[in-house]
Amino acid sequence: MGKSTDIREAVEAELAFDPLVNPANIAVKNMNGKVALNGTVPSYPQYLEAAAAAQRVAGVTNLHNHLEVILPPGDYRDDPTLTTIANNALVLNVTVPDGVEATARDGNIRLFGTVSYGSQRAAAELAVAGLAGVRNIKDDIEVSYPVDLADVTVLVHDALERYALVADDSDVTVDTIGSTVMLSGHVDSWAERNAVVGAAWMANGVAEVDDNLFITG
Repeated sequence: MGKSTDIREAVEAELAFDPLVNPANIAVKNMNGKVALNGTVPSYPQYLEAAAAAQRVAGVTNLHNHLEVILPPGDYRDDPTLTTIANNALVLNVTVPDGVEATARDGNIRLFGTVSYGSQRAAAELAVAGLAGVRNIKDDIEVSYPVDLADVTVLVHDALERYALVADDSDVTVDTIGSTVMLSGHVDSWAERNAVVGAAWMANGVAEVDDNLFITG
């Protein structure tokens, strides 16, 4: 059995193992570690969890999530109803600042407004991701924070050292252009990649993270 088949079967096994995913309508394709998920799932949380499950498998170096969310009839919400529910969820979440709002169209949520930290933008996505009727999320929230952006690179490097996420001999580099953090180099796993990207988002003043990290598997 070749490595390509091993990775595909391992991803399929992980999808079946994950209690938060129904893999009945998911097809897995693999080409030298580049995995694509095709098919349908019944909720947006399953769309996210299927990707997370695939990323846990050794040898997966890239992932394309082409899954489509097909809502069961009982989960459908019309645009005004879903818009109201989403905005109520944002207001009730203490980690989402005032001024962040949502609109809905055919199950697709658009988030907009301004926050001070990337983590607040992530919190807004999380606040609406599990709502019934959500098929996808487009995050147009802007990050704006009065900070000396020249210090952002130092802040990210310091965070990585505190978290011990990157080995001393790693070739991971952190550069800053304006309010965008650019990450490049190699990491051993998706878990390490997610940790590095997460550390970058935690720094004050970061509006975008350009992830050019390569996963060696």
